[in-house]
Amino acid sequence: MWRKMPRSRTREEELIERIRNNEQRAMSELYYMYANALTSVCYRYLLQEEDVKDVLQESFVSIFTTIGKFRPQHEQSLKSWMVRIVINRSIRFLRERNRLKFVEQDDILLNNTTDEEPDASEITDDELYELICELPDGYRTVLNLYVFEGCTHRQIAEMLSINERTSSSQLYHAKRLLSKRITEFIKKKQ
Repeated sequence: MWRKMPRSRTREEELIERIRNNEQRAMSELYYMYANALTSVCYRYLLQEEDVKDVLQESFVSIFTTIGKFRPQHEQSLKSWMVRIVINRSIRFLRERNRLKFVEQDDILLNNTTDEEPDASEITDDELYELICELPDGYRTVLNLYVFEGCTHRQIAEMLSINERTSSSQLYHAKRLLSKRITEFIKKKQ
């Protein structure tokens, strides 16, 4: 009779258990494993370094205090769970500072803009990031949630307390404005 061998615990599972036992060294290990990735996520939503530091600190406090409720579903689920906490904290921060405003349409900014996508291969990732950062907070937040986090408009609407049509509209206008700015940036470079 074959017995199923017990699955060995992963490094993350051991780390989680140590954190649940309030081991400070384990908390430091988790922090250093994920601080850079979570900081990058935070910077997609918040532009000021001090704001990012504040939200990241709040996020880690939340991670350490609620990790007892975390149950791994699949590989990478710990990172996904922590990213979700950082996103939620970032959105809360924008809301609390009344910076999460949704623009229905800005005809002045979008005037003479076509739906054609520019050749973004002519700009670097850093240049594209800077152009995304210039978008209004509402546009940028929906664009990040849809493009980088893979959220549906329904999920975005729930997260931001807006309706799905507003989410869809924000994404549409964000793409148009970003396309316009990319085109202008490329022309300036030439």
